[in-house]
Amino acid sequence: MHTVYSMQSHRPNLSTDIAAELREWIFDGRLPAGGRINEVRLAASLGVSRTPLREALAGLTREGALLAVPRKGLSVRELTAAEARDIYPIRSYLDPEALRLSGLPPADGIARLVSLHEELASATDVRRAIELDDEWHRVLWADCPNPVLVELIEQFMLRTHRYELAAMRERRVLRKSSGSKAAIVDALRNADLPQACQLLRQSLERGVIPVLEWLEQRNADAGSPAGDPLGSEA
Repeated sequence: MHTVYSMQSHRPNLSTDIAAELREWIFDGRLPAGGRINEVRLAASLGVSRTPLREALAGLTREGALLAVPRKGLSVRELTAAEARDIYPIRSYLDPEALRLSGLPPADGIARLVSLHEELASATDVRRAIELDDEWHRVLWADCPNPVLVELIEQFMLRTHRYELAAMRERRVLRKSSGSKAAIVDALRNADLPQACQLLRQSLERGVIPVLEWLEQRNADAGSPAGDPLGSEA
């Protein structure tokens, strides 16, 4: 059941709320990859005017969830191996730099990393596992003094979520780098920040592998050549 917003609402964060709702629709397939965006229908479904809706759609376009096509309007961006190869390695540069700038986590930060790791290891729900994984990384660079860097990481989290949720919906396989997380925590306990940054980079570089495997299998199942755009089915 989706949220219906009051047509009379002029809250400053209304467009943000709408963007969050539409992001969920994209994540769970209600707005499938490749699908056209119909502003009139969306506004009616959400119970909002088109002004905050357009603001929300503009934000989703900037973060890469939507694609603006000349003379055709907006559509949900297709899922492709080419884009996955482009976006996943970027976090392998961003996160380690944020950790380096943060410095070694305090004792309570280390304890939180261990607790989140344990909870993640036993998680069976895909969305919950992704939330825990995100939080684990946020604790790593909680003291990063560069807010622009943190904002970039958050943006790329959203872009990779589209792939992870789509892949896990279809394959129903949850694979997280449990061993690498433990090694990173051990390095931090030993006050070896450079080693922790290097292990984090390697872990994030490997994150694209299950996504590419899913895309390759889906191409094979569809009988399409590798690299062709793929979309989540409704």
